[in-house]
Parts: sequence; structure tokens; C-alpha cells
Amino acid sequence: MTETSSNGTSNDGLSQDDAELVAEEIALEMAEADAELGPIDFLVIEFPAGQSTLTGEAVATLAELAASGTIRILDFVVVHKGEDESINIIKAEGLEGLGILGTLEASLAEAVAEQDLVDVAAVMEPGSVAGVLVWENTWAAPFAAAVSNNGGRLIASGHIPSQALLTALANQDNTSNDNDNDE
Repeated sequence: MTETSSNGTSNDGLSQDDAELVAEEIALEMAEADAELGPIDFLVIEFPAGQSTLTGEAVATLAELAASGTIRILDFVVVHKGEDESINIIKAEGLEGLGILGTLEASLAEAVAEQDLVDVAAVMEPGSVAGVLVWENTWAAPFAAAVSNNGGRLIASGHIPSQALLTALANQDNTSNDNDNDE
């Protein structure tokens, strides 16, 4: 909140009216940005001890998705859990060898809290390394804005792991084949 002196100006040199206009402008910009924000997702990928690399094809693919505007990287953190259960957290800007991903650092918003990383480390195997990625699905932002503009609101959202879908499809095929054999 802006404090006003006895002469009607705020402590930062703006008049009370100007300060209120600036605050309204900022609130409008934030509301517009929120209305145009796509869904936010995260994933955690663990690499067993001795296999701790996130380079090459995976980084290039991630960079392509960001460069095309399909996603916007909000945060990327690496968590290393030592054999002695110690935890080392490395923010993206402290990482080397990520090639193209290094150019995405400007868009990082540090969306992952320290407690989130402690929780991730708790389920990791000793000696392993995990990459924690948070991204915005920018491709969905125009759709979300259109829905909102038409009075709609999101009431449910979820994710189905691809492995679960593939298993369900395989089970469906097996059931279908069993039924065909019964006829």
C-alpha cells in the first residue's frame, strides 16, 4: 500500500491519484496475464546412479517446444540425492552442459519451492539425480481465454500417464481378442 504524505504525494513521488491509477493499471495487467495463462504442469524425471544426464535429444526437444511457443519453461531444477542421503539442489542457471536449455533461463520464474524439492528428494533413490521441470502450456492459453470470455470456467483437470493408457488399450485388445475367440 502506498503511504501518502501531508502534501498529497506518495513516498515514491506520485500523487495519491497517480498512485491509485498505477495500482489499477498493474491489477488490470495482472488480470489480463492471468486470463491468458495456459495450464501449468510439472514433471520429475529420476536418473539412477551413474545414468544422470539430461542432455542431447531431450534438451533439444524441450528447447524446440519452447522456441515454437508450444510451452514456456517456468522452472528447471536438478536434485541430487547422495548415497549418504544428502541433498544438493542446483538451479538451472548453475547447470552446465545443457546446451540449448541454457538459452531458456531468461523465462524461468522459479516456480518450485524448496519444500517441493525436499519432497522430491524423499522419494528418490540414494545416488540418483532428478530433473524437475515446470512449464506453461502456452498453446492452450488462447483457448482458456476464449472459454473465460464466454463465461466458462475450469472445473476439473487431470492427466493420464501414457503408460496407463497403453496398458488399458492393450488390455482392451486382449479382451476383444478373447471375445473373438469365443464366437
